[in-house]
Formats: sequence, C-alpha cells, structure tokens
Amino acid sequence: MLTITDSADQQLKEILLGESSKYIRAFIEGGGCSGFNYGFMLDDVKNEDDFEIGDYLIIDSMSMQYLEGATLDFKKEIVGSSFVIRNPNAKTTCGCGSSFSV
Repeated sequence: MLTITDSADQQLKEILLGESSKYIRAFIEGGGCSGFNYGFMLDDVKNEDDFEIGDYLIIDSMSMQYLEGATLDFKKEIVGSSFVIRNPNAKTTCGCGSSFSV
C-alpha cells in the first residue's frame, strides 16, 4: 500500500477546497527520461478496481503495482513546493524526480 504523510494529506485537502472534484487520482504512465512518469489529476469517479488511500487519493490497480510500498510526501522549499514520491520499486530516477524505471 502507498503511505501518505501528514504534509501530503493536508495538501490534498487544500487542493480539493473549492473544487467540484471528489478525488485526486495518482497514476503511472509511460514516458519521461527514465521510462515511467508519475501523474496527478482531479477526478470524480472512483472505479471498481481503484485503491482509495486516505480520504482523497485514488490509484488504479495497474499504477498501484508500481507504487506498492511507496510514500507520498509534500515538500515546501524556497524554490517551490511539490509532491514527492519515495518509491522503493524504482531502480533509477531522473534528476527532476517525476520519472523512474523498474
């Protein structure tokens, strides 16, 4: 299962404030400099095979196989803020942190 830090959970709540969407969907897609990209989008539909993590995050079953054991965090830094995924399944990652390979 994917773990969500308190910081990430709070940011998910803040993103959904004022939005009509019920969830934020995390997903894995092909591409990027290392082979797979992490992605996020607003979504109203929770599919039968989706995993619901916490109150706001959903992940499809295909993406979950790559995120098993990972941690979703949210970091605020001087240069900006972003979600950070620490993924023990990633064998290599790119410098920007949004792409990985298994």
